[in-house]
Amino acid sequence: QVALVESGGGPVQAGGSLRLSCTASGRTLSGYEVAWFRQPPSKVREFVAAITRDGGNTYYTGPVKGRFTMSRDNAKNTVYLQMNSLKPEDTAVYYCAADTTGTLRIRVYDYTYWGQGTQVTVSS
Repeated sequence: QVALVESGGGPVQAGGSLRLSCTASGRTLSGYEVAWFRQPPSKVREFVAAITRDGGNTYYTGPVKGRFTMSRDNAKNTVYLQMNSLKPEDTAVYYCAADTTGTLRIRVYDYTYWGQGTQVTVSS
C-alpha cells in the first residue's frame, strides 16, 4: 500500500505558476502509474494528467496541454505537476492518485490510492 501527500498549492494570480508535488511513502512510487486530478468548487473530480512508471509517457487533458507539465523523480519517490500560465478556471483542489494500471488511465475509478489534496486558487 502506498500513501500519497500533495504539496505546493496556494493562491496565485492569473498568468502565474505553481509546482505541485506528490510524495509517496510506504512503497516505492516507481511501481505505479500516477495521475493528477482536480475538483473545482461544486464540480466533479476531473482528470488533469498522467504519467507512466518510468516517466517516459505522459497524457494531458485538453484545457491544460501546453501549460502543465507532469514529471517524476523515482529516486525521490515524488511526482510533480508544473503549472504555468494559470487561469481562474484552474482553481480547484488538486489530487494525485496512483495505481498499477499498466497504462495511462483517465478515470477516477482507475486509481486506488489517493492523496488528501492541495488547494490551488487562481485570482484574476
